[in-house]
Amino acid sequence: MDIQRIEKLAELVERTGLDELEVREGDFHLRLSNKGQSRVAGKAQRSAEQVPADSRANKASSAGHDICAPMVGIFYRSESPEAPSLVEVGQAVSKGDLLCIIEAMKMMNHVEAEVSGTIASILVENGQPVEYDQPLFTIV
Repeated sequence: MDIQRIEKLAELVERTGLDELEVREGDFHLRLSNKGQSRVAGKAQRSAEQVPADSRANKASSAGHDICAPMVGIFYRSESPEAPSLVEVGQAVSKGDLLCIIEAMKMMNHVEAEVSGTIASILVENGQPVEYDQPLFTIV
């Protein structure tokens, strides 16, 4: 991989606000991080900020139940640009209701309510990039 391509990938990470990007091409392995942990070719080391996969479950807090992003992607509040938002603050939702869509690699992934309740807060702006395990909604 040439240096110009690496620079373009670094610009992409910075521009989109991604915390991390990992690329593998054959024996070449590149990891770019906005957390000051960039590395080329080497074993991954776990940082204190990373969340183990088995503990990613949506978090219950005293303020309600956080619905978190199941993947990195772009957050959309509606099914199309012309459609109204799927949910609004103050709206009652049932377990299984569609809350938002996360676009990842040109695929639209539905995020559903895992509990019934009322949308207390929407924590991400429409069209913004989200990280894995980032809180999206709080349901009380």
